[in-house]
Order: sequence, then C-alpha cells, then structure tokens
Amino acid sequence: MAVLVKLPTVLRPFAGGVERVEVASGEAETTVGAVFAALEQEHPALRRRLTDEQGALRRHVNVFLGNDNVRDLDGLGTTLTDGDELLILPSVAGG
Repeated sequence: MAVLVKLPTVLRPFAGGVERVEVASGEAETTVGAVFAALEQEHPALRRRLTDEQGALRRHVNVFLGNDNVRDLDGLGTTLTDGDELLILPSVAGG
C-alpha cells in the first residue's frame, strides 16, 4: 500500500525539496503515526517539525485526510488505506 503526503513550501526543505512524498508499507492498512515514522526514516528533520518529544502531533501542525483534520478523527491513530492522501498544513498566526 502507498500513502501520498503533500507538503507545504515551508516543510519541503526538510524533505529534499519535494512537494509530495510517497510512503509505502507492506500492510493493507496503516495509521498516520506509522506514515510519520516512515517519513522519519527517510527525512529525520521533517518528523521533528511534525511531532513533539512525546510523539504527539505538534499544536501548530494540521494534517488533513480528505476534508477531515485528523485531530477530529483518531489523531495519529487514524487508519489509512491504499491511495489515501495526507495534506500537512502548519497553522499561520499573525496580526
């Protein structure tokens, strides 16, 4: 199975400059957390920008599966299937 992870411009330098990363797994299903762990293997600096020291999703990072924020689903435990696409969007704040 494969999951496509779309990265915003600000995170691309930590993934070799690419806009999309395909994460492959030998499993029929996987989770958002497992995809992030696989990303860490290939792009260690990227993972540190997504999760904190305890492995939880950072507060300023939003991850969407379709139109749903994974925080509204099962967080990093959200189940993914073959062909799913994740969109990572850091929160923007300012005044």
